[in-house]
Amino acid sequence: MTDSPFPLEPTATEAQAAIKEEFAFFGDWSERYQYLIDLGRKLPPFPEALKIEEHRLLGCQSLVWIVPSGDASRLDFAAVSDSAIVSGLIFLALRVYSGRSAQEILDTAPDYIADIGLAKHLSPTRSNGLASLLAFIRDTAQHALA
Repeated sequence: MTDSPFPLEPTATEAQAAIKEEFAFFGDWSERYQYLIDLGRKLPPFPEALKIEEHRLLGCQSLVWIVPSGDASRLDFAAVSDSAIVSGLIFLALRVYSGRSAQEILDTAPDYIADIGLAKHLSPTRSNGLASLLAFIRDTAQHALA
């Protein structure tokens, strides 16, 4: 796997604050969607060999593959989607949670979703997919601590 660019900020809380600040620059949701698409393009390359059913994230209408690595002291996630907007949602989630300790992951609610107004601008299927992604990350952290 390619080296992960995450974390970009020292803590998950600072990552959420940076996301909120960045999205505040955009006046409307068409600009925010374009920014999401641009963020999705920044995901590290995901090996084709890992795009297998075992790594598929269920609960998403789009195809999403996610592979965790590490242990309770640091969990990293590599992920990709066949959808441009979903790739952007993945980038935001990894920015907050990848490269963090399992405890920090569990202690950090995904406040950025409400802070940037994402919840009310996603379709129900994308909202369900995002919830599945966040649940997978939390479950991985819980298992790492068990």
